Amino acid sequence: MKKIIHFFRTPALTENQIKQIMILQPRSSPDIKIVKTEYCFNVEITEELNDEELTRLGWLLSETFEPDKFSSDSFLLPELFADKYQQTFEVGPRLNFTTAWSTNAVEVCRNCRVNKITRIERSRRFLVETPGKLSDTEKEAFLTVIHDRMTECEYHEPLQTFETNKKPEPVREIQIIEKGQQALVDLNDKLGLGLDDWDINYYYGLFTKDIGRNPTDVECFDLSQSNSEHSRHWFFQGKLIVNGKEAPHTLMGLLKKPRDKNPGNSVIAFNDNSSSIKGYKINTIIPIDPGISSSFKLVKPVYNPIFTAETHNFPSGIAPFPGAETGAGGRIRDIQATGTGGLVVAGATAYCVGNLQIPGYKLSWEDTSVKYPFEMASPLKIEIEASNGASDYGNKFGEPVIQGYTRSFGMRVPSGERYEWLKPIMFTSGIGQMNAEHTK
Repeated sequence: MKKIIHFFRTPALTENQIKQIMILQPRSSPDIKIVKTEYCFNVEITEELNDEELTRLGWLLSETFEPDKFSSDSFLLPELFADKYQQTFEVGPRLNFTTAWSTNAVEVCRNCRVNKITRIERSRRFLVETPGKLSDTEKEAFLTVIHDRMTECEYHEPLQTFETNKKPEPVREIQIIEKGQQALVDLNDKLGLGLDDWDINYYYGLFTKDIGRNPTDVECFDLSQSNSEHSRHWFFQGKLIVNGKEAPHTLMGLLKKPRDKNPGNSVIAFNDNSSSIKGYKINTIIPIDPGISSSFKLVKPVYNPIFTAETHNFPSGIAPFPGAETGAGGRIRDIQATGTGGLVVAGATAYCVGNLQIPGYKLSWEDTSVKYPFEMASPLKIEIEASNGASDYGNKFGEPVIQGYTRSFGMRVPSGERYEWLKPIMFTSGIGQMNAEHTK
């Protein structure tokens, strides 16, 4: 029978991270002070651990030089005050998916011969102090800034199981044969598939005439993603019909034409991964025999500079830290995948967001009455956490972020229109280098 045991380590956040949380607090929030934080390791086991296994697990979960800050009991013990109120909040990953962190942690445990663990999820616990008991609205406002509502949730009590008793909806057929094309239109509106009239006509004919059956909702969702402009570029690379006549070039063909006529020092261009230009001979060392341990020799190959860039806007607007983190990580992957292999050197990041509305720093053009989309993080949170996410991935990999820019703007112009980056721009670029012999 599986059960969950708990271990605690303090602190979960640094003083600087706590300061950032306090900056993100809404101006209308009461005076909230974070007294102490801790991690809670929720460990699912198939049977009781023996003393040796508990010792190994404790060594893995505790900080090596601070064993006194790790325990099987919580460090957050509320105190009684006449004029203050203390309470504990706990937030952690949603339970319907096992996190990548858990997968890695369980693998580490198994490599250390602790084989009775099936899942470990790490939650964060906050002991906060307020002048009085928080209302439900005030609690919700505080929870918004201490967790990512897309991937995390509040734990109202210590976890006893990872089971959610939620079952996925069954796959269902979309009855376009029986109900006609309108059934596909209705599904498009319900799921937000983003299909235009051409897409709907094409898929309707594909299933009713060519395949001869109804599609499932899973197939329709897959088609909307796989055949999107983001994935296939069929608008930019497809045939253009203008006034009934096919245009001589695709849009992508027009973009490539100047480079085709005058390539200059361009070596790789319009590639899915990165671009490259002609470089110079350099002095470097390589193994005499790369297949085994061997001594090195001095060589003078030609190394070409690499550059690539991309944006990760919508994900960074919904979940700023992981959105920017994976944006930077994907771009690092593109450098490495250039030709038959490239080398990462350094990165740059840039952000464009709406009005920051920094507490205690009122700017004359900022309108606090403007409502922002609920599903999007606030511009200030995006600015802080997206920057942290991009830098975090670079730090873990070993790529420094050496430059960038940021813009914040939101204003109602004389015509009455309002201009603002409601969906942010998260731009990441990187330079690298590659041996010219590895171009193809």
